[in-house]
Amino acid sequence: MTRFIFITGGVTSSLGKGLASASLASLLQARGLKIHLKKLDPYLNIDPGTMNPYQHGEVFVTDDGAETDLDLGHYERFTGVPCRKDDNLTSGKIFSNVLIKERKGEYLGSTVQIIPHVTNEIKEFILKNTKSDDFVICEIGGTVGDIEGLPFLEAIRQLRNELGKQKVLFIHLTLVPFLVNPGELKTKPTQHSVKELLGLGIQPDILLCRSQKPIPIDSKKKISLFCNIKESSVILAIDVNNIYEVPRNLHKQGLDNEVISFFKLKTKKPNLKKWQLIEKRILNPDGDVTIGLVGKYNTLADSYKSLIEALIHGSVSNNVKLNIKWLDSELFTKKISLNGLTDVNGIIIPGGFGTRGTDGKINAAYYARKNKIPFLGICLGMQIAIIEAARNLANLKDANSTEFSKTNNPVIGLMTEWIKENKRVTRKLNGDLGGTMRLGSYDCNLKKNSKVYHIYKKNRISERHRHRYEVNFNYIKTLEKFGLCFSGMSPDGKLPEIFELENHPWYIGVQFHPELKSRPFDPHPLFISFIKAAIQRSRLF
Repeated sequence: MTRFIFITGGVTSSLGKGLASASLASLLQARGLKIHLKKLDPYLNIDPGTMNPYQHGEVFVTDDGAETDLDLGHYERFTGVPCRKDDNLTSGKIFSNVLIKERKGEYLGSTVQIIPHVTNEIKEFILKNTKSDDFVICEIGGTVGDIEGLPFLEAIRQLRNELGKQKVLFIHLTLVPFLVNPGELKTKPTQHSVKELLGLGIQPDILLCRSQKPIPIDSKKKISLFCNIKESSVILAIDVNNIYEVPRNLHKQGLDNEVISFFKLKTKKPNLKKWQLIEKRILNPDGDVTIGLVGKYNTLADSYKSLIEALIHGSVSNNVKLNIKWLDSELFTKKISLNGLTDVNGIIIPGGFGTRGTDGKINAAYYARKNKIPFLGICLGMQIAIIEAARNLANLKDANSTEFSKTNNPVIGLMTEWIKENKRVTRKLNGDLGGTMRLGSYDCNLKKNSKVYHIYKKNRISERHRHRYEVNFNYIKTLEKFGLCFSGMSPDGKLPEIFELENHPWYIGVQFHPELKSRPFDPHPLFISFIKAAIQRSRLF
């Protein structure tokens, strides 16, 4: 029998519903249960693919090519279960589906309304492909009280009535703020948040109370009394040093026990040894390493969430502490300004779009190449490294990407066609931006005895992509004359996926996003190797 858990949030956004959902899933998984995670986002965009990273953080890409919310990255990292297109729903998708059905006459002339047509679409999404799961955990994006989220809350209210209380559990995540001047925790925001939910017909069964400090017994009793929730179901979600402490911390607070008790289940005790081990390794490193991240969305770390976590995974694997030096690419527009790179052990240029900051990134790639600093270029970062090499090694001074300017040497150009599932995909220069990139997992053949071949230890790999531009195949032979080795190609031999620089300790560019497949218990081999190279440099200088 499939059971459903709905996680809502109140008081303020960014409380950590995604981490709470992923952590609960990992705890239930550790008891031998099969889980499935879904995210419902109230915004009207079809997906986050065209949204500014400053507004929404990174776009997480699934194997099957969906551009999704970054919380799906937490789901995959914590559970190891790959997410799918059908695991992320937005209001934009719902309304689009409803309007298509209306135009086709599927509603038989009925007046199309939020209830039942929109709510039915939401319920259908929640129930889809769940029959084989023990638990389906659905995170409702946004904050209770947001007008956009009302149809979602109404839908889950209806589902509880339709499926029965024995199959549906409501968890509400709130904030219990600590006010410095009176020196006390305040329960009133939580009370008001629950009151808001009650007004919508939803009584939470468990409260997750996010707090900087432990909640006193009296405050816990107060929350229990005014929110009509038993005391044991008021769970403290206290701030921790790193996200990988969250599952064990929530277990200590009794979250998974309350869930199991609610559903009257008998399961084995959770095996949390792997979580304990990773906490221990993070807290007890043998040395440290400093990586310079040259980006343009640095003021919001969530813009590079998967990349940060992949670097942590690589560092934990090498038993060192990771220090990230955030470097704004716009500061490096002149080579004279590259002093900020002198104390880093490795340099990463991540993915991105647009012309802003590209000159600085090119200069950073030049600095890494000339000074033999370990370098990893991801997606746009690879393209930047190609442009730099074309200009300064191959002497193609006007070499550039057609994304940035017109040029006689377009070493990077717009992708116009590629193969997906044995079918040719084409796009037009003036086509839509959303969903028209090379998205999802694609195979790549590795050149035998290349550096990446020894890193991956296999002939063929599969990695996730998200890009519109590619290395111009016509320049490969020219660039190879100057020490560039294109060590990874698409199976048809037409799309350069990886290049590495000869006569350099570690200089690799990849067109895909390896960070999307890195897991704390299965670190990505590229990040393990990159951090190892950075450690070696730190010990030399």
